Amino acid sequence: MKSFKSYTKFIPYLYFIAATIFCFTMINKSEGLIAYPVLLFGIPFVWQLFKPRKDLNFTLGITFVCISSYLIFIYISDSLNIISISQILKRLMVYSGLFVFANFVMSLWIIRNSLKETF
Repeated sequence: MKSFKSYTKFIPYLYFIAATIFCFTMINKSEGLIAYPVLLFGIPFVWQLFKPRKDLNFTLGITFVCISSYLIFIYISDSLNIISISQILKRLMVYSGLFVFANFVMSLWIIRNSLKETF
């Protein structure tokens, strides 16, 4: 059980690496060469797996909490019809609603790791 708890701190990083790879493959199918800069988003998370740093960890957590909370705000605004957006974005938001909330939870988990644990 102790070994399982020692590996749980890596779950958010693996989640964001998987999300980056998923976005890369989806963009690469339609756009081709333009998709490769998307892989740059995964570099800090891979770095945290091998050489963790507390300040990078906290910066990643705060950055993605801000982005995720902005996306949650847009998602709630659209569901309450406060703002009007295009049909393409509405379809995308229906499919990505769970993804947005998972990003928020994983970002909070990263912040918790940086405040609670020493690397």
